[in-house]
Amino acid sequence: MHRYIPNTEADKRQMLDSIGANSIEDLFEDVPSELRLGRNLNIGEALSEIELSNHMNALANENNSISDLICFLGAGAYDHHIPTTVKHLATRSEFYTSYTPYQPEISQGTLQIIFEYQTMISNLTGMDVSNASLYDGPTAAAEAAMMACASTKRKSIIVSKTVNPEIRKVLHTYMKFRDLELIEVDMNDGVTDVEKLKSMISKDTAGVMIQSPNFFGIIEDLTEVEKVTHENKALLISYTDPISLGILKSPGELGADIVVGEGQSLGTNLNFGGPYLGFLAATKKLARKMPGRIAGQSLDVDGKRAFVLTLQAREQHIRRYKANSNICSNQGLNALIATIYLVTMGKEGLREVAARSTQKAHYAFEELIKKRKFKPLFNKPFFKEFAVTSEFDSRMVNKALLKSGILGGYELGKAYPQYKNGLLFCVTEKRTKEEIDKLTGVMEVI
Repeated sequence: MHRYIPNTEADKRQMLDSIGANSIEDLFEDVPSELRLGRNLNIGEALSEIELSNHMNALANENNSISDLICFLGAGAYDHHIPTTVKHLATRSEFYTSYTPYQPEISQGTLQIIFEYQTMISNLTGMDVSNASLYDGPTAAAEAAMMACASTKRKSIIVSKTVNPEIRKVLHTYMKFRDLELIEVDMNDGVTDVEKLKSMISKDTAGVMIQSPNFFGIIEDLTEVEKVTHENKALLISYTDPISLGILKSPGELGADIVVGEGQSLGTNLNFGGPYLGFLAATKKLARKMPGRIAGQSLDVDGKRAFVLTLQAREQHIRRYKANSNICSNQGLNALIATIYLVTMGKEGLREVAARSTQKAHYAFEELIKKRKFKPLFNKPFFKEFAVTSEFDSRMVNKALLKSGILGGYELGKAYPQYKNGLLFCVTEKRTKEEIDKLTGVMEVI
């Protein structure tokens, strides 16, 4: 029992004696016996370090990663190029060991990173202020929804069905346990049905959440959405892909009150699903309702540039039951990675990544449609993802692609039963013409 904890029997006895327990089992007496396993875990005999390392490597090698496959899968996590400077700088010991500024004014390096990160996110989204960061895109969306409800003192959020299904699931979970209402508005030809939105919005609506580019990669027209939302004194929450902002108008220019999204594409590897980075930015009047912390810039007693923890909701620590959010941490390392990525790329670099992704996605789309076996699922402008459909089962198509070393598209039937043969493909700047031609060639002969 506990054979991997390096305590001798004498050590255990001394610790048990000091707390007045007779055995380790006494520590778990509050757990009913019927809920205990009552036997050793079925994990086999102990292995030496070499044997265990070989065993774990063998298990890991059963996975296929984007190092082994040509990736055309997106749907919320993206295979963008990461400059070598990102890993080189982010893995310096003074960065990857720092966590969060509990004694903020001493942690000048950490505070400066957060300040620079916030500044770039604010500039990118066109908003007044950004917080340190959040766990991931879906939880950032949930925080924005709760923030809207707290700010307007209303209890209902409308979210479009063109928002990523995983985000909507997280929203449902958060809202349910806050006794808040989440209403989903239908779509029409791959975009939010604005007429239905107009009929659903009411004086109880705290906010309207729209994703653009949306889950299908389509760029939504927020003009009417913004108008009807603000006419009802609700807040417009925009969920966006930060890479798209290299060439598209910022949500701030389009009238958004809160902007959220997933920052994984800003230099973080896919990592089989995480850890990722959620960003949140808002107008100045909503700053005090933001979750987490905000770092600011000031001058020290000698007149030198210094960084301080400017704003942090005390309720998160001392009056949790009154807090809008109990997020007390931030994805510091991932925020650092995003900061290094954005500084490395600059405005021109980000614009080039976005433009190349768009151009290559449209080339792939046109080549696929040209073969006539696949047809567009929607007729709308898109960024780097597009949906197609055919008479073939989408799972069968992906299996055929996998045999050719290609990680295919997202099977839309998983979340949208009406599109059971639909596939959502993503093309980033990393994909070459040869890789795209291989994709279309394999799909032509399916």
